[in-house]
Amino acid sequence: MSHARPPAGRLPVPRREPSTAAAPVLVQEALAALAAVRPLAATPLWTGPDPLWAVGDWRPEEIRQVVVHPGRARPTVTTGPHATDLGQDTEGVTRLLVLGHCGAADEELAAGLAVARGGAVRHLTNWPGSYTVVLRIGTRSTLLLTDLAGLRPVFHTPWCGGTAYATAALPLADLVGAPVDTGHLAATLACPESPEAVGNGTPYQGVRRVPPGHTLAIRSGRPHLTRYDDGGATDSAAPGGTGEAAAVRELTRSLLEAVRFRIRSAPSVPGPGPRRPRIGADLSYGTASTALAVLAAAVPIGPGPAAAAPSLPDVDAVVDADGPPAASHRRTGATKGSWARPAPSAEPPVGAAEPEQLAAVTVCEPSRTAPEAPREVGRPRLRHTVLDAGPDTLPYADLAADPSAGALADPLAAALAGPLTDEPGRALVIAHGTAARLSAGGADHLTGHGARQVLDGHPARLADLIRHGRPRELLPPVAVLAGVDRALAGTLTGALRTPVTVLRAARRLARGGYAEALEDAAVQLTARRGPIRPSSRPGARFTAGASSVADLTWCVPGPAARWLSDDALSEVALRLRLAARGPVPEEPPGLRRATLALHHHARGYRTLVHAAEQHGQRLHAPFFDNRVIRAARLLPADLRLQPGARHALLRAVLAGAGRADLPVDWGRAPRPDRAEAARAGLRRAADPLAELFREPLLAEAGLIDLPAVRSALRQAADPYADLPPGALDGLADLVAVELWLRRFEARSHGSCWTGLPLPQRRALAVAQFP
Repeated sequence: MSHARPPAGRLPVPRREPSTAAAPVLVQEALAALAAVRPLAATPLWTGPDPLWAVGDWRPEEIRQVVVHPGRARPTVTTGPHATDLGQDTEGVTRLLVLGHCGAADEELAAGLAVARGGAVRHLTNWPGSYTVVLRIGTRSTLLLTDLAGLRPVFHTPWCGGTAYATAALPLADLVGAPVDTGHLAATLACPESPEAVGNGTPYQGVRRVPPGHTLAIRSGRPHLTRYDDGGATDSAAPGGTGEAAAVRELTRSLLEAVRFRIRSAPSVPGPGPRRPRIGADLSYGTASTALAVLAAAVPIGPGPAAAAPSLPDVDAVVDADGPPAASHRRTGATKGSWARPAPSAEPPVGAAEPEQLAAVTVCEPSRTAPEAPREVGRPRLRHTVLDAGPDTLPYADLAADPSAGALADPLAAALAGPLTDEPGRALVIAHGTAARLSAGGADHLTGHGARQVLDGHPARLADLIRHGRPRELLPPVAVLAGVDRALAGTLTGALRTPVTVLRAARRLARGGYAEALEDAAVQLTARRGPIRPSSRPGARFTAGASSVADLTWCVPGPAARWLSDDALSEVALRLRLAARGPVPEEPPGLRRATLALHHHARGYRTLVHAAEQHGQRLHAPFFDNRVIRAARLLPADLRLQPGARHALLRAVLAGAGRADLPVDWGRAPRPDRAEAARAGLRRAADPLAELFREPLLAEAGLIDLPAVRSALRQAADPYADLPPGALDGLADLVAVELWLRRFEARSHGSCWTGLPLPQRRALAVAQFP
């Protein structure tokens, strides 16, 4: 459960009829017992037979409700947590609850509810922002809509003859006493992007996840899943799609709307937690975060509260940005004619409050200078803070021993005392450094996560071009791969081997069968044969063409699969073989692989938010918004597969927002070496990692080959050892799952709820493989 904003939860009432004369008394006792069960730190939103709570740190503007009563001309719109007794509702009452950051005005919410009463729900997910929708129709039907990326999932589990649902899985597992599902953990380690292996499960037995783009309908206490989004049925790889210019305009409009809405809706009154700037942004070495920082700097933040806080400390650089003062009325995003703004006067009016500055944060990588912040003429609008990349910013920093703690200090104590996230994820090994960066950010902090998955073309989209009869458009991306491999592995590999293998793999994926691909993936798992075979030549480099070939398949084994046990691999292979007997997906293989990669990345970002978000802080990833994802779907596939497509698209977005003065080489600078930082973190945390895997819970549950994992950790810590591709990511997955299991075992059962009876403590041994 996130310490910043735990989920909303709902408990149903048993609907079984009494069978004896004493049953009414028992039912009354059961109802009284259920009424005493509620989440900790909960604010009731709905009371009565089907209660709903907002748990944790919710801002008033993050909870909005629209109610339509029969016989009333106008709907009722409320903002903030207001307890409503559902026992007074009739079959004609309809309620719409929006949880999160939604840019729709009250009139739009009311109009959306009116349309939803007729059965349509897709339009409820097309407003700016990132949010969860709860729709209650009558007294026995409740619908929950997930977003397209999976950043705001919904979970459900059977309980007391009905269904309990929440926006996190851990509270539901805590409610029903669910043990760890090691089969699900094995599937997420072996095939993390494959729903054929992972399914709709969670790390907790009996707790299910609603897939992205789906609706969870609870009718008379029973769950029903339906798909409201077609997943981009109009494939951009098919001929006759939306034109490039129209698609770029829609992407520009959606991104501008997403950024401006978040800045203009940020509260002016400081919330809980330490004092920090109102708006912040990452200014990293990527073009996505830089583009968001430029867009945010052009939006007037407006003056702070009357009782001004102490001034911000001095930072490394302060740059200028233009834009008029904040308007008195609330604006939700881009409007016609608002992209180009007149230059303001150099001096503000006498007595006018100075607008707040955007806090742009950069972590200075070793041997690299921080990226230059955008400069404009006018009032200072952006404050650039450069943080030193010290040892505390390396991966595995929370595992490294603190020299000031003494030799007797437990090196794992600090790591095991960290936050217990809803699910394990690779983000746990970088959460310590991310939290240090976010501590210098704003109360509402913009990040560029998701831009690569939303804007770039997945390598598997090459197969979609072949399916739609457009093979000539494969030549530019294949030529770039050949050029990279020519410089990396020689002329023969670049000029001949890479083009042939990539085109052959693309054709095989386009013409091959779905069931045969899953059978091949199952054989790869059981034979421990990864998608990229290491070369026998000493010091051989792994080519970009080989990496693309590995992605040109329906199902790709994960980087940690090589260290799983035989039992775990056999369990996952069985899941794949059973899925091969099911229906074939309707989407083309490339579109499906790109969508699943987006879902996987959003799930990892959600874990990062749970682990690193500061108290009172909100992290925003506009690229995960539904409107941005739908706008990116309109982009032609051949455009997204071009070299440097993401940078060109972001340049076009900035040009549409009035920033056409970008450097010519913008987006071409080399990125920091993340692999070297990961290996440095492994060397620094070598002793704690050895202690962590001395008696790991992963081995106790029968999930890993422990000697192979220990050998891989020693090899990764050796700066002179060669590592196979994906080894560092696979080790990060294993370490993250082991940390998560330790934290889950150390917690007290029932700590999310009050009023539950004290159960017996469950051990992980009950979930072992037979």
